[in-house]
Formats: sequence, C-alpha cells, structure tokens
Amino acid sequence: MNAFHMQKDDRNVAVITVDLPDERMNVLRAEMVDECGALLDTLARDNTLRGVIITSGKPDNFIAGADIRMLSACDSAEDAAALARAGQALFDRLEGFPVPVVAAIHGPCLGGGLELAMACHGRVATDHDTTRLGLPEVQLGLLPGSGGTQRLPPLVGLPQALDMMLTGRQLRPRQALRQGLVDELVPPPLLMQAARARVQALTDGKQTRRRRAWHQRLLENNTLGRHLVYRQVGKRVHARTQGNYPAPERIIDAVRTGLESGRRAGLAAEAGHFGTLAMTPQAEALMSLYLAGNALKKDPVTSPPATPRPVRTVGVLGAGLMGAGIAHVTSTQAGRNVRLKDVSAERLNEAMGHVHRQIRTRQRRQGLSDFEAGRRLNRITPTLDYSGFGRLDMVIEAVFEDLALKHRMLADVEAHCPETVIFATNTSSIPVAQIAAPARRPERVIGMHYFSPVERMPLLEVIVTDRTDPEVIATTVALGRDQGKTVIVVQDGAGFYVNRILAPYLNEACHLLMEGVPIDHIDTTLVRFGFPMGPFALLDQVGLDVGGKVGPILHEAFGERMRPSPVGERLLAQGRRGRKSGKGFYRHDRRGRGAPKVDAAVYTELGVQPGQRLPAQEIIDRTVLPMINEAVRCHQEGIIRHRRDGDIGAVFGIGFPPFLGGPFHELARRGPKAVAERLNELQTRHGDRFEPAPGLEKVLEGDGGASPARPCPSVGSVR
Repeated sequence: MNAFHMQKDDRNVAVITVDLPDERMNVLRAEMVDECGALLDTLARDNTLRGVIITSGKPDNFIAGADIRMLSACDSAEDAAALARAGQALFDRLEGFPVPVVAAIHGPCLGGGLELAMACHGRVATDHDTTRLGLPEVQLGLLPGSGGTQRLPPLVGLPQALDMMLTGRQLRPRQALRQGLVDELVPPPLLMQAARARVQALTDGKQTRRRRAWHQRLLENNTLGRHLVYRQVGKRVHARTQGNYPAPERIIDAVRTGLESGRRAGLAAEAGHFGTLAMTPQAEALMSLYLAGNALKKDPVTSPPATPRPVRTVGVLGAGLMGAGIAHVTSTQAGRNVRLKDVSAERLNEAMGHVHRQIRTRQRRQGLSDFEAGRRLNRITPTLDYSGFGRLDMVIEAVFEDLALKHRMLADVEAHCPETVIFATNTSSIPVAQIAAPARRPERVIGMHYFSPVERMPLLEVIVTDRTDPEVIATTVALGRDQGKTVIVVQDGAGFYVNRILAPYLNEACHLLMEGVPIDHIDTTLVRFGFPMGPFALLDQVGLDVGGKVGPILHEAFGERMRPSPVGERLLAQGRRGRKSGKGFYRHDRRGRGAPKVDAAVYTELGVQPGQRLPAQEIIDRTVLPMINEAVRCHQEGIIRHRRDGDIGAVFGIGFPPFLGGPFHELARRGPKAVAERLNELQTRHGDRFEPAPGLEKVLEGDGGASPARPCPSVGSVR
C-alpha cells in the first residue's frame, strides 16, 4: 500500500510520513498495521536512531480516524474484536519504543489517529483552526478500540476523558493544550521544528507534563472518588440516551476496568466491547448515516455537474432570530462578508447583540483569540437600506411567512443587486415556485430552508424548482456546506420534505390528545423511543403559530390525510403560541427557570379528560409510521432524490432517532410488508390518514435508493 514513508535526518531522527495513496484524508486500514509494524522492525534495528517523528503528508489533516468500511468485512464480534486487538498491539509497541516518538499534528486527529498520537511519547500540534483532536467513535455506536479508553484518562483526567468519549466532542488546539492532550502549540510552519525540539527534550529527560488541580487528583486517585464519577456519569448518560445506545455504558465499563484492574484487563475489555458493539443494529444504523453523510458531501447534486460561482459577500434580509443566525454562520463558519438589512434599527441592534453573544460564547468555549472573534463579528455590517447591495453575490431573505412581503423583497433585490445575484428564500412553507412567480430571473431563485436555532441545527434543505439554474443549485449547496450544514437538495412542493413528513407526526399526536391521552405521556413515550423532545414540546419550541401556517398549505395540497387537527387552531385562539408567548401545551417561565410543566388548562380549553393511557407501542406506531409513510411518498414523487437524503433529512432536521438510521432504514428493519399491514389496521380503526403509500410493500426493491422521478434539473432543462 505504501502509506508510510520514512526518512532520517542528519540528527538521526526518523520522520515517518503517513500519506494514504489516492485519498484526500488519511484513514487507518487493517493492512496498514503490518506495513507500520515492518517499518518499526526496521527502525528498532538501527542503533544510531535517536528519535521518531510521525506526521502527515496531507496538507490539511493528520489522521481522521479508522476506515469504518473495514467492519463490513467482519462476520462476527470476534472478527471485529481481532481488528481492535491488532491496533492495540501496534500502539502498545509504539508506546514501548526504545527511543522517543513524537506526533506532529496538523488538521483533524480523530479516532484511531488520536489513539496513535496518544501512544507516542510526545505530541506537538499546530494552532491552526482546522486542527481538532477527539475520539468520536460513540457517534458511530462504537468505542475507541485501539487503546483510547485506556490512554485518554491518564492524559486529561477521568471526568474530561469520559466526557470526550461519551459525547464524541472534539477539542480545538487551545483546549487540547489546556487539557494536557498535547504538549505544545505552534504555527504550522514551525511544526517540524517543534517536533524535533520535543524529541530532543525527551531524550534529555526534560519533558514536562501539565499537573491537574489537586481536587481533580484527589477525586481520581481513590476508589470512592472514581466510583462517584462513574455513578454520576452513568445517570447523565441514561437521561440522555434513554438506554437506546449501548456504546456509552461499554465505554464507562472499559475505562473502569482499566483503572480498577490494570491496563491489560482494560484493553481486553475494550476489544471485547468493540467487537460486540460493531455487530449491534445501532452501530449498523449510525455507520450507515455516517457513510451517507460522506457520500452527500461528494454529491455534485446536478447532472451533469455544475461549477459553483464564487460567493464573496452575502446579503441577509430580516434581522430576527433566523436572519441573525444565518448571518452568524455565514460569517463565522463560511468566512463570508454579510450585509444584514432590516427596516428596524432596534431589531438590527438585537441581531448584532445575538451574533456578539454567540461569538463570545464560542471564544470562551473553544479558545478563539480576541483578534479572530473581532474579525468574525466585523464581517457583518448592518444596514437600514439597500446600500452596498450592488456588489452582492447572493441574498438570503428571512422575513415573515407572507407571500406578498416575499414578493416585495424579491422585487427590491432585483432592482438593487447585479443580474447575477442569487435570491434564496428561507421559507418554511410557501412553495418556492410561488415566490419566484413574478421574478424577472426565476432561474436564479432558490430555497434555503434553515432550521431553528440556525447555529445548532445541522440541516439545510435546498429547494429547487424545474426552472432553477444548475449553477445556482451548485453555488447554493457549496455555500451551505461552507456554513457547516449538511445539505440535502429537494424538489419544490408543499412542505418540501422535512416539514411534510413532520406534519403527520405532530398531527397524530394532537389526535391522541383529543382522545384523552395526556400530553406528558405522549411526549415521554416518544422521548424514550429516541426523539430529542416530544411532539408537544417541539410545537411549543417552534411556535403554534408557525404550525398554523404550514398546516393549511399541506391540507390544500394533499387533501384529507393532511387535514389539521383542531387542537392548534383552538389553542391559538386562546393566545397560546408556545414558548414565545409563555404558554402553549406547557407553561414556560420567561426567565427560563425550571423545566416547563404541562398546563392543565389546555385540557379544559379542548374539552378533554386526560385519562387515556395507551401502550407505548400504540403511540409510537400512530405517530412514527405516518412519518415513514409520508417519506415514502416523497421518494416516489421525486421530492427527495434518494432514500439516503430522506434518512439524513429526518435525522438531522427533526431528530428522528439516529440509532434507527432514519425513516427508510427503520422501514427496512421493520419490513415494508409489516409496516403496510400495520398501517392498514390503523386505517380501519382511525381513518384514511393512515392509508399506505402506493406499493409500500415493495418500495425497497430494485432501484437502489434513487428517486424514480423529477431529478434535479440539468442544464438542458432550464427554461
């Protein structure tokens, strides 16, 4: 394979460069173990060797982890455990190497890459913003399998190590230095010089380690203190995962075994747990999502592929929370200049205050310098008029869901901006074709549906019509990816994809409420199922008034199966808009103190006696199966181009349980025939809103996941 290249310098220090052929990122593969082992054999026989530096031949990454496709070749837990033991043996050998070994890190150093670096005697990293260190295996349903559970706690401390492994959180350079994960930070041009100096310091016995605070050492250096940590962490994990993810408990057990029974026992537990986890349905679903996300990043989205135009400056219309969030991610993540416009100076001030708080929070948590924080804030300039819009490449409108207002924004943009400007609408409910109807250049109008809060929600729906220029699509997708978003391209239509599949889920929860099933019973059931919050908590978060706008549009487009429950309309009439008004299904403290409690007055206002306690599976089937059914309809109609996009959109957009892999993955797990039969049964009992999508029983056969209709337009289809 020749992924490792070695040269000795004039100081007898060997520099091992990792450079996986024909790949943009370095990843670890099974065959690399023997190659690296052979190289270490050669170096061990060199009596003149004074040290080893391991670095990357890639310009922007160290080692981004192990290639998880290795696990697809494993037929059993023992096969997967053998992979882990091979990695453990290699890194044990590296740790015990007779001369100092230093990792010179620039860019992502994740998973197996960090396990390799931790096995080295020293670690030097660049202070560049692309450098990240972490063990994200839990996000794939796995644990670090090559010694990570054993080496991380002594380096950063037990609580921090558990936090990193149980969340998959990645540390930025300054955080890694502060935690003791790296020994030194330097600018990229000085990386190799610093690594050589570190080798010399280790040779001379001058290596220093950061000492953790006395109270941390007191907690970790006695059995009672460690058990207290395990118990507290275990409680938090269960509250977050509801027992749906097996990996966190296995991580805690591997760490505990190593600290209580020694490194050898800890490594054995780690390898065994790795093998077991690799065969779980949760890991299979999470790994399928990961691979789907990687495929999505490489998807050219148009056929033939179009080349994105450069976008240097972006205008944002509307300085509400959505507009402020869009301006923030465009400045801080995408690094673009932003012209933020609103008719209200007060709202502009509030928006800039919001951006300032977001940047300062990131500065505090991630160690941004004052210069970098100021630079990000200064990229955004507020305005009350269209001055400066003559040089914009794209304008994103985030005004109220009012068609006449959006038409006025479109006319203003076409009057004040270059002819090449892209007009992107952040509508959540109005079809893009309706917004583009009066446009002089409808081919340059596109939808960018962000989710609130923009800074935290990872998904972006890019909505295209039959008239959208492929270059516009490619440019919009490229900007969305630069904003740090997972981007799916969907065809225009009522509700697009995410809101369309969400509507029957929320609507059925309201039907259950009208039958007397308590609000908290429904919410708790679906949180335990795996959603981050229940449907009523979600409605309060989004706003009942927003749902009130989407519901009629879907009803008009799709008929009786999308007829809204009367619940929303009745509560809106009572002034209940959700969290923004202080009351919805729950009572919300304006200062955010305490968890919201169900407002019992809702039952009185709806004329409901909340005494019906349905079994959990009944609630799950009645709410989740219509969502899956609607996802199938979207695929059949060409709203989504691929089932992959449907799974990604549901998980990243509305929190469909990731360990289930998305609606189509869950459909495959339960079996289309069984789902169709259950929907038929529910249709008989509750009405035609449960009618199965045409041909649901055979929906997974034959087409490999691609949508059979309405692909994204090619150059020839633009009118």
